[in-house]
Amino acid sequence: MDKRIIQEKINQAIEILNEKKIDLWLIFARESATIHDPSIDIVVGTNCTWQSAFMINRNGDTTAILGSLDVPNMEMTGTFKNVTGYVKSIKEPFLEYLNKHKPVKIAVNYSVDSNLADGLTHGMFLVLNNLLKETPFKDSLVSSEEVIAALRGRKSKTELDYMKEAVKETLLIFDMVTNFMKPGKTEKEVGAFIKRIVAEKGFELAWDEDHCPAVFTGPDTAGAHAGPTDRVIEKGHIINIDFGVKINGYCSDLQRTWYVFEDGQDTAPEEVQKGFDVLKESIRKAKAIVKPGITGCEVDDTARNYIVENGYEEYQHALGHQVGRVAHDGGVGFYPRWERYGKLPYLPIEVGQVFTIEPRLTVKDRGIVTMEEEIVVTENGCEYLSTPQEELILIK
Repeated sequence: MDKRIIQEKINQAIEILNEKKIDLWLIFARESATIHDPSIDIVVGTNCTWQSAFMINRNGDTTAILGSLDVPNMEMTGTFKNVTGYVKSIKEPFLEYLNKHKPVKIAVNYSVDSNLADGLTHGMFLVLNNLLKETPFKDSLVSSEEVIAALRGRKSKTELDYMKEAVKETLLIFDMVTNFMKPGKTEKEVGAFIKRIVAEKGFELAWDEDHCPAVFTGPDTAGAHAGPTDRVIEKGHIINIDFGVKINGYCSDLQRTWYVFEDGQDTAPEEVQKGFDVLKESIRKAKAIVKPGITGCEVDDTARNYIVENGYEEYQHALGHQVGRVAHDGGVGFYPRWERYGKLPYLPIEVGQVFTIEPRLTVKDRGIVTMEEEIVVTENGCEYLSTPQEELILIK
C-alpha cells in the first residue's frame, strides 16, 4: 500500500464528488479480504472484518466506521482522518454520521456496465437498505460508477510514473525473449522463460499466471485469453505474445509480433508483411483521432473499418481498454457498439486515462498479427507510453 498514492486518490475523489454533485461516497463492506471491493485498494489501503463504512464526503471529510477490533489497524494505516469503532452494531454511529452531514446523494458501489464499480454485494446492499429504511436517506442511494470511472481513469503523476516503469520493463523482457525463441521451442517453454525473468526481477504478472504471458505460434492457435500450449514454433510461423507486469501496484499490457524465417528467406513473405503493415496503420489511424471528448466506439470504428477495408475479417473483441491497477481497468474503453459493452462505448474519453490499442488480423496459414500499444490521453490528443512496434521482429 502506497499511502502517498492513496492520499492523492482521496483528494481526487473529493474533487470528483464536487464535480458530479454527489455528497458522499460510501464503500460498505465486510470480510473484504475474502469478498473484495476493488475500490478499497484505491482509497482505503487495508481490509476490514465486520460491517464497515468507508465514507468520503464532498466537504473533504473522510470517516471510517469499523468493528472495534479493526480500529487500531485502520488508525495505523492512516488514510482516513476520522476512525470510529463499534461493538454490537454499526447502525448507531453510521446513522449519527448521516444525520450530522445530511447527504442528499450517497454513491454506493453497484454498476450494470463496470465490474470495478460493482463491489457492493447484494447481501450488503440489503443490509444498507435496512439501515436506511426509516431514515430521510432511504431514497438517497445512487451508483458510484461515474465517481469510480473518473477516479480510476484520471491518472496522477505518480501513477503514470509507475505505469511508465512497467511498460519499460515489459519491452525489455520482449527484447530478451526475441533472443530465446527459435524453431523447436514450444509455447510453454517461451512462457516459462518469461516467467523466470519476471521472478528474477521481483515483479508480479499483470494478470492470471495461467495465461500471462499468452504465447501463440502459427495458424489455428487457441483464443486470445488462452495460455501457452505444447505447440512447437516452426519455420514460417507468425508468433505473437500478450504480456504485462505489475510494478508498485500498476500494470502494463503489451503485445508484439515476430516472424520465423523459412529456409532461404531474408525477408518476410508478402502476405505476412502486408498483414503487419495494415495492422500497424490501423493503430496509427486510431491513435491519431484520440482526444478528450471523443467516444470509444469512434476510435474502435477507425481501426476496425480500416482492417475490413483491406480485406481482413474484423477482430472479435474491443480495440482497447483502460490499464491501471489492473490490466483490464474499468470505465470507458475503445469498445464497439455491441450489446455486451452496455453504454461504455458511448462515453467520452478523458484526460489522464491510459488505454491499450490492440487490433488483430489473421494471415492464412501463417498465424495472427497483433500489436498492443499503450497511450495516455492529453489535453490535445494522446501520447504513447510504449515505444510502438514499427517493424516485424524477424527470427532466423
